Amino acid sequence: MASPDRTRILAGQVALVTGAGRGLGRAFAEKLAALGASVAIHGMRENGPAEYGEGTTLTAVAAEISREFGVSTVRVLGDLTRTNDISRVIAETEAALGPIDILVHNAGGDIAAAGGKPDPNDAVNIKEADIRAVLERNLLSTILTCQAVAKGMMERRRGRIVTLGSVAAFKGRTNGSIYAVAKAGVTHYTRCLADQLRAYDIAVNCIAPGDTRTGRFLGTRAVDSNRMVETGTLDRIATVDEVACVVEFFAGPMGAFVSG
Repeated sequence: MASPDRTRILAGQVALVTGAGRGLGRAFAEKLAALGASVAIHGMRENGPAEYGEGTTLTAVAAEISREFGVSTVRVLGDLTRTNDISRVIAETEAALGPIDILVHNAGGDIAAAGGKPDPNDAVNIKEADIRAVLERNLLSTILTCQAVAKGMMERRRGRIVTLGSVAAFKGRTNGSIYAVAKAGVTHYTRCLADQLRAYDIAVNCIAPGDTRTGRFLGTRAVDSNRMVETGTLDRIATVDEVACVVEFFAGPMGAFVSG
């Protein structure tokens, strides 16, 4: 009898990764695909991957991941601050791949209403439109997406949910106050959701990365070259793969009894 492939520990499972066209989201999708999961590649814009030089289109990203890792993928577009879009994203995912076993909600970021970083982004001067954009894209989208996906998981009495917070939620930032507040809300919501879903065997956890060398991070701020090393110090900028390893833990067998 052939021995099971220990590298494909998520074979037969379906993952929805939001904000998966570039950066951390793409790294998460690739990690889950490498472990054998079928993956829905979500984005808000078809051309989002090209905005910071990390690809061309969301459709192309889904096709590349499918080819490289030999799994089924589907590209799903939607604004996750809108309940109708969320329902459609879930329906398209499940029609193409099956019921969602793993949700990694990565969509969000410190992005102004008109795109780019809010300017200025401080507690006193940030514009109302930018406040709403940052809160909605991070906190509101987390709540609405997790609510919708959790209902199906509760019916099946299984699942994993991973949300994306930020170290900013714990440190605070002089010039990133609204983002820090939004991510603090994500952290606390995740804890509350984890408590509610324990009885359904659904593990819910939050990752709070610090600075990570995504295309957007490197393209929107000055970066100290001394922090671009990959060994010898922890006072450096993380690689996307290092953060993706945490998703592997939470989504895989070793994370089965870790929640909240």
